[in-house]
Amino acid sequence: MSERISRRKLFGLGAAGVAAAGAGVVALRAGEGGQGPTAARVASATDAVPFYGEHQAGIVTPAQDRLHFVAFDVITDKKAELDELMQEWTAAAARMTQGREAGTFGAVGGLPEAPPDDTGEALGLPASGLTLTVGFGASLFDDRFGLAARRPAAMAPLPKFPGDALLPEISGGDICVQACAHDPQVAVHAVRNLARIGFGRVSVRWSQLGFGRTSSTSRAQATPRNLMGFKDGTNNLKLEDEALLAEQLWVAPGDGQDWMTGGSYLVTRKIRMMVETWDRAPLDEQQQIFGRDKGEGAPLGRKAEFDPVDFNARDAAGQPFIKADAHVRLAHPSSNGNAHLLRRGYNYVDGSDGLGRLDAGLFFMAYQRDPHRQFVPIQLSLARHDALNEYIKHVSSGLFACPGGVRDAGDYWGRTLLT
Repeated sequence: MSERISRRKLFGLGAAGVAAAGAGVVALRAGEGGQGPTAARVASATDAVPFYGEHQAGIVTPAQDRLHFVAFDVITDKKAELDELMQEWTAAAARMTQGREAGTFGAVGGLPEAPPDDTGEALGLPASGLTLTVGFGASLFDDRFGLAARRPAAMAPLPKFPGDALLPEISGGDICVQACAHDPQVAVHAVRNLARIGFGRVSVRWSQLGFGRTSSTSRAQATPRNLMGFKDGTNNLKLEDEALLAEQLWVAPGDGQDWMTGGSYLVTRKIRMMVETWDRAPLDEQQQIFGRDKGEGAPLGRKAEFDPVDFNARDAAGQPFIKADAHVRLAHPSSNGNAHLLRRGYNYVDGSDGLGRLDAGLFFMAYQRDPHRQFVPIQLSLARHDALNEYIKHVSSGLFACPGGVRDAGDYWGRTLLT
């Protein structure tokens, strides 16, 4: 083991304990603890989110404004090195989420002749609500690390959906990290430092920057808008929905692999929007496609955003206000066996495609207890019938098993899987 690794391992885990104490103070002052359904809310854009808890932060945590998502491929074939990496990552994450530098010696406190323990671009910045959430892709459960028998049944491949135009180079991955924060520099700093720590053991497969959250995960948040101009995620699962979260979000004992208890399954989809074509569509057509009013966000035939959707309501001509191919009808739990998702999507703009068209859309992320009982039937219905399909294209896909939270400074991401 190199001196660099041993030094980080020696001091990093101890520093994580200090971060844990700080996180505990935050939670206790809020009168709550951990990352459960009633986890302490982020009071402002500068606050730190507790790192330790029953569930990973960044799932029911009130959605922050910025995202840096990355998928890694593991390039070592030694399980001990993978296990050690997860310990080092956890120690760094515990520090960074509390507004501290990634390593014990920081950006400027180490030996001048050695690389710094932190890249330094977040020096002087607050925690900014940073959360780091880790998941494991199906490809990690091959024969490299002896994990095949520990692959959850829920990690069976997603089917090919009608209309998919997936690019393999921006899909899948062995490990994902979701960094959410109110400051984009804080999120980018976190991912950059995890990639730096992982050098020689992981490589970046693909990554995605996002802005302007497209869903709310708390009733304290206003509903945001997507790049088509519509409010998005009105009926999303919220952290206040404790009974629904237990039923629809968190993996329960007996669901399958014990190491996933308290965790959740993440589906990612990069959905490109043909915004130039959409922008030429009449307002009435846009509203019919979504099944909602563009201004208030109310279901067609109703007045307010949160009015219950009435699929039986008809206009003066006797026609349904909400058509059979409207997005809201096809995605609604009542149309999908009461399947719910907790969405944490973000808008993205990745420049242009070289033909003068914006490469823009939605980076969709959804957490659930079982993707094959929740996401798959919903997406099959949408892919087959949604009028919105004329204006969108799915170009990447990912499925990741996100285990339960890190309990304390002696725990680390993936411990119950790798040991």
